Amino acid sequence: MITINNLSKKYGSQTVLNIETLNIPTGQSFGLVGNNGAGKTTLFSLLLDLIQPTTGHIINNEVQVNTSEDWKPFTSSFIDETFLIGYLTPEEYFYFIGDLRGQNKADVDALLAQYQDFFHGEILGQKKYLRDLSKGNQKKAGIVASFIGNPKVVILDEPFANLDPTTQIRLKQIIKELASQKDVTVLVSSHDLIHVTEVCERIVVLNKGEVVRDIETSTETLKELEVFFGAESAQVITE
Repeated sequence: MITINNLSKKYGSQTVLNIETLNIPTGQSFGLVGNNGAGKTTLFSLLLDLIQPTTGHIINNEVQVNTSEDWKPFTSSFIDETFLIGYLTPEEYFYFIGDLRGQNKADVDALLAQYQDFFHGEILGQKKYLRDLSKGNQKKAGIVASFIGNPKVVILDEPFANLDPTTQIRLKQIIKELASQKDVTVLVSSHDLIHVTEVCERIVVLNKGEVVRDIETSTETLKELEVFFGAESAQVITE
């Protein structure tokens, strides 16, 4: 589904991302981890054509993302609150996204009904603007909006942050179901090693813009990641 070749991004003389090759197959729940400045947000920004690569390219379902917009109908994302429209209510926002993705109100309502337990009665029917919701509830709205229109690729940046434990557990179930039952490719970036190892069948570690680990998730993965980042921490202290 997604193929990355000779991809780099430079700002002046500083290289913030340098990936020779990376392939993400259809239906995989893919985790991306790394310390601040590792290049995670840069990679997602390149995947969404928010910035241009210095070299190389990304192919999404046979479409090169920086030369064509044909990938947009089957790709969705929620990166942060800037993706929301603050002066709309959640309902208005969901219908707006639905209209962009060729979904009528009945289609959107049917999808929203599947996530009532995720909303905990705090999103719909509250007569609040998105800007007036808590950070956690804004995130819930943005995540569910990314599911509208039956996308085949969903990109989520730090989806577990600001969510209460019950909602985090439900979100993990949702991500697993998307990948396993609906054959959706889900890309998740997270600082939370426990959550990402529980939800992703494959995890790539970025360090200073380069892939340093590519792990098929197993019972040993969390320990392997903790050892890696523990060593990174020790190195920073000694330096």
